[in-house]
Amino acid sequence: MNDTLRTIAARYSCRAFDGKLPEREKLEAIAMAAIQSPSAMNLQPWKIIVITDKPFIDEMDEDGVRTLTGRDDKSAYDRVQERGGKMFYNAPCMFLIVKPTGTGFFNVDMDCGIVCENISLAAASLGLGSVICGMAGIPFLGTNGDLFTKKAGIPDDWGFGIAVLVGYAAEPGAPHEPDKSKISFV
Repeated sequence: MNDTLRTIAARYSCRAFDGKLPEREKLEAIAMAAIQSPSAMNLQPWKIIVITDKPFIDEMDEDGVRTLTGRDDKSAYDRVQERGGKMFYNAPCMFLIVKPTGTGFFNVDMDCGIVCENISLAAASLGLGSVICGMAGIPFLGTNGDLFTKKAGIPDDWGFGIAVLVGYAAEPGAPHEPDKSKISFV
């Protein structure tokens, strides 16, 4: 097995970070891997905002959890509580992938998903933990959404696409067991 396949096999969703910010060169390498992602017609309909301001990440985390408490469906809130009460798992870094709003870009969500995978695999290859976090959109859609949008530097006519939390794992993790029944050859 080559290094790429080993990285893919070993990567897991880290849900417990130690809070220590990774070295700048690692974050820059991950950001470079993000923008090297393929996209439909090479439109690259994304911007990558690397948030390393831990108090800001914690502020969004607290706001997101508060927002979840106000929902009728408590399943997401309960899941967050079962995992320690934090949506962002004490992550010191958030790779925020934003996308253009109100445009006819083809496959923009798929393209943002590819960026996420590049970020996650690059992080794993550098010995860092990561977790793809769609719930990171909750603070941007809540009552403080405009404030968070401005503070994150999201340009006008752009909005939340998805996020990847990155940092050093607080404890070792294991990848999920692949379900080989999902594969068929024709």
